Amino acid sequence: MSVAQKGKAGRSGKGRVLVEFSESLLKRADEAAHKMDKNRSELIRIAVEQLLDEIETKRFEEELATAYVANAEMSLGLLDEFLHVDAEIF
Repeated sequence: MSVAQKGKAGRSGKGRVLVEFSESLLKRADEAAHKMDKNRSELIRIAVEQLLDEIETKRFEEELATAYVANAEMSLGLLDEFLHVDAEIF
């Protein structure tokens, strides 16, 4: 990115990206954008944001599952320790 481009991106808070689509994909994207009452750039931005959100969510869920497995033994131990408390309440 040139200094001029960096200056423009910094002022507007946006950067430009050149993306090449096949003609059929571009046609589908334009049709979808029209149906959503969006322009092509908005459609692409929305799609990229959704994909990145899905990737981040999947990564978080994998980390959470790993943590659950890593702490399973401790959790079972705590369950055993407090099992009598539940029995006393009822």
